[in-house]
Amino acid sequence: MARKSSALVNIEYVAMRGAFALLGALPRRGAIRLSTWLVSAAPLFVPKLRRIGETNLAIAFPEKTDDGRREILKGTFENLGRVLGDLSQMHKYDRKKFSELIDFELDDASRDLYAKNKESRRGVLITTGHMGNWEMLVLGFAALYEPISYLARPLDNQKIDDHLNRIRTKYGNTPINKRHSARQAIRILSEGGILGILSDVNAQEKEGVFVPFFGKLACTPSGAAVMALRSGAYIYPTFCIWDETAERYRFVHGKLIEPLETGDRKRDIVETTARYTAEIEKIIRAYPDQWMWIHRRWKTRPPGEREIY
Repeated sequence: MARKSSALVNIEYVAMRGAFALLGALPRRGAIRLSTWLVSAAPLFVPKLRRIGETNLAIAFPEKTDDGRREILKGTFENLGRVLGDLSQMHKYDRKKFSELIDFELDDASRDLYAKNKESRRGVLITTGHMGNWEMLVLGFAALYEPISYLARPLDNQKIDDHLNRIRTKYGNTPINKRHSARQAIRILSEGGILGILSDVNAQEKEGVFVPFFGKLACTPSGAAVMALRSGAYIYPTFCIWDETAERYRFVHGKLIEPLETGDRKRDIVETTARYTAEIEKIIRAYPDQWMWIHRRWKTRPPGEREIY
């Protein structure tokens, strides 16, 4: 990818700060309403977003009607607007506000895992994704429980990336560069730390493995499996889902996963990746309108298969 000029970096940064200043000056409901309207209008200017979403939903939900899939896609843009609106308000949120906005009461399974993490110093690898509000998940956990580390691929605009990291680290979270981070991440997990990683995106073949996702092979990041196998960490698929009825976010998780260790490392990586991907799929099926369907999730194809997008 060509490096951006300093002028373009500054223009993008000023535009982002201006948008955040406008949204941040509004009350939370107003900010979310405006950002949702803006994001929902995006397909009018970038039609390919709607085409990608429609293609993905046809793959994932062939049994649904066109109207049913369009309703899910509408929810995707509304959810992204909510994420943006809340992100613009983060500077106002203290621990009390987070406790009002997120139902972060851990269930028995999560409390048991948290206790094991503290007692045995065995790491926990949170595999999450672009579902619900992933920003609230990371920052909310730090505000209400304890800081964690998280892996993230730096944006191609360093100034915007730095600004977002200042928001994400407000309560002590530690960002780790996803590009050159394996050793540091494994050390954190080996020492009993908690590490979050987005595991629901398309990967290039050198970074992922093909596993089933909504009935179709998808090249999926295998980094979580590799790190769990090398550190002995638990894998816990976890999300922060918006509850429209309660008007607050909820902590939602899949099944706790032990990395498979048969001695066949290649097979163990593929199977472990398949297991946490299956749990992520279950959560998406339960809340389909809160996942980012406009991402080209099935872009990388097995050798010999035609392109989808």
